[in-house]
Amino acid sequence: MKHDPALARHLLPALQEACNGRLDGVSWFRADWQRGGASTARAKWLFDGQPDRAVVIKFPVVPRELYWTRRLQNTDGTPPAMVPHLFASGQSLGNYDLAWMVIEELPFGPLGMRWHRDHIARICKAAARFQQVTFDLPVEDATPRIESWVDLLDRARSGVRENALPKQPRWVAALKRVQRSCDALVAHWRERDGSHWIHGDLHLANAMSRASAQAGDVILIDLAEVRCGHWTEDAVFLERQLWARPDRLDATKPVREMARARRKLDLEVEEDALELIDIRRVLMAATAPAFLRTEGHPRHLNGSLAQLEAALDRLGA
Repeated sequence: MKHDPALARHLLPALQEACNGRLDGVSWFRADWQRGGASTARAKWLFDGQPDRAVVIKFPVVPRELYWTRRLQNTDGTPPAMVPHLFASGQSLGNYDLAWMVIEELPFGPLGMRWHRDHIARICKAAARFQQVTFDLPVEDATPRIESWVDLLDRARSGVRENALPKQPRWVAALKRVQRSCDALVAHWRERDGSHWIHGDLHLANAMSRASAQAGDVILIDLAEVRCGHWTEDAVFLERQLWARPDRLDATKPVREMARARRKLDLEVEEDALELIDIRRVLMAATAPAFLRTEGHPRHLNGSLAQLEAALDRLGA
């Protein structure tokens, strides 16, 4: 849905009614980092005999985000460790079938607005906590995402061939290596245990904090991409955000931090985890030229190429 401030204002009375008159001082805004068509607002949540709380109103939200925000609330009413506290929510407003929610306004973040070395370790800790809390939740009706790697690699080769990419000869050579081993790599990847829940969109812009920008537990937001899969998918997705900044990558090592955080929570780090991680790196890095409109910055392409070549070497491909 396209962002529509007029609709948001029109539905405000219905929202006030749904919240039993607890909202005050509603102010609609659109953040620089915000994606999609959701309307957001800051407001105060009024309590009887208690201090007001700063909240954020968001609608529409996809059903998956609403489900997981509800599902991960603590049953005793205290704010959970890894998602915002939910004050109110619903699946319709007025005559519109759209989901909405009122959550706590987190004072610090997104962490992507200003880099700090501890960001990665804190995000990995929160992601591992998410994986721990959701470990026993059933996934019978969910299936791991199956990407069309053959088609994506065809698009990547076309992107390299039709555009004057930096280090084009190295890209051509690397993609030939991927093509030779593609079937085996994809087969191994699809054999992974995909029966656990992952965040699915783990990056610095989806990380907030109640304590400070440089310390304290990270709160994970934007749960619209939560899906079943393997923890290495979240780890490599987070790492990929730093491929264009090898200095930050070397200093923080997201995959190692994720594995460390899982071990601290007694979650398994499989014997073949490093191989799965390198396969995921190969597949994601090799397909970067398929998305030149969004991933065509020279620094990102150079970082992807470096990751691709190094992972292929380690895999002996």
